[in-house]
Amino acid sequence: MNIISVDRNNIDKEHICCAISDKKGETCVSSKKVWMKSQFENGLVFKRLDARGKAFIEYIPAENAWCPIEAEGYIFINCFWVSGQFKGQGYANKLLEECTADAKAQNKKGLVILSSTKKMPFLSDPKYLKYKGFKVCDTAKPYYELLYLPFNGDAKEPKFKDCCKHASVNEKGMVLYYTNQCPHTDKYAPLIAEIAKSKGQSIKLIKMESKEQAQNAPAPFTTYSFFYDGMFVTNEIFSESKFLKFLTTTIKSGKISGDFV
Repeated sequence: MNIISVDRNNIDKEHICCAISDKKGETCVSSKKVWMKSQFENGLVFKRLDARGKAFIEYIPAENAWCPIEAEGYIFINCFWVSGQFKGQGYANKLLEECTADAKAQNKKGLVILSSTKKMPFLSDPKYLKYKGFKVCDTAKPYYELLYLPFNGDAKEPKFKDCCKHASVNEKGMVLYYTNQCPHTDKYAPLIAEIAKSKGQSIKLIKMESKEQAQNAPAPFTTYSFFYDGMFVTNEIFSESKFLKFLTTTIKSGKISGDFV
């Protein structure tokens, strides 16, 4: 199966894999594509299988990554996703090989990617990455791992910035940091704010709209990081039902449930 590169010349007609497929998702898809268009000049690359489904890799020079890391000379993988129907057929390997070849052609030191101690929603699978040779170079609370694949033995290890290592913010109540790196956020961030309001609660939405903001974020996953009373809760985008569960189990009890960390 062929791999398609989505760039400034074809992005308006190409689908971007993780996009919401129904009509209600059109605004979300548009917001993601606007973000991508703004990042192509900074070296963003998006490659996907020539198929209707979720099988793609998105990467950018680490200096331009929307992630609070120090990884000069590396390529940062924003998102690497191969869904169930494409697993076990070598497509993940093929996409990673394309990224690796591109990075080597640019004389980069290696690849770096955000993952976790165990498989978590919206984060790349650490088991697969470690099988492919990626190693842990840094960690951040509560479960984040920064993984890297150096191309030579003397490459300096990337690391998280201190601002994102502690899973906390100096703000009370519900606070959501997010960006348009995912097509879902522009739909679900305002949605949970409306739900909170309907329940007599409030949530502070902080949308990061520049790499400088993202590179100084309080959590490694800048696409979506939700905090409550100063503590990190989840990087998983809240659906309506999950947010309602959070309101009833956490706000009511005053304690963060194990379901949300």
